Amino acid sequence: MKRFFISSAIGVALSAAVMAQSPAVQTAPADPDKKFVFDTYMNGLSEIQLGELAQQKASSSEVKQFGQRLMTDHSKANDELKTIAAARTVTLPTMMDVKHKATYDRLAQLTGASFDRAFMQDMLTAHHAAVDNVRNQSKNGKDTEIRSWASKTLPTLEGHLSQARSVNTAVGTSGSAAPITSLDRRPLDQRPVR
Repeated sequence: MKRFFISSAIGVALSAAVMAQSPAVQTAPADPDKKFVFDTYMNGLSEIQLGELAQQKASSSEVKQFGQRLMTDHSKANDELKTIAAARTVTLPTMMDVKHKATYDRLAQLTGASFDRAFMQDMLTAHHAAVDNVRNQSKNGKDTEIRSWASKTLPTLEGHLSQARSVNTAVGTSGSAAPITSLDRRPLDQRPVR
């Protein structure tokens, strides 16, 4: 009996130590408006860290400037989302999720012109999706304050997308990751699969 108790206690202690070392899985709320706040905040965390990475790794001054703009604008947006989340008891993420971390890790392996091209491809894709998501929320969100925030933030994200297109051209990427000539305004589930 003592032996079982001791080995159980050791097992519990080891499990607690392992869980303390690995980050808790952060899950988005089920409510669509709260989920929008959670997901948009997560994307903002990623954009801030990727902007910092661009400051370190980019060879193009345009890419560095774009990275700085991401850091500034997404920090401001995330500060605003913190207030919105607090009023709705939404627990916001404290670190990037697995998907965003994988992107960060992949880009962190690159330097110079290779980094510039890969970073801008990712920024085109991410900002195209962000513009669609925020536009959808600004039109269809049920929570008036969140819908208003989305409407107010949409021009900033459209500016990011426009700048990403220009910088993408400047660093010589093909832009095949996202349509560049025009925004496809159809809902995501009605677009052709690429």
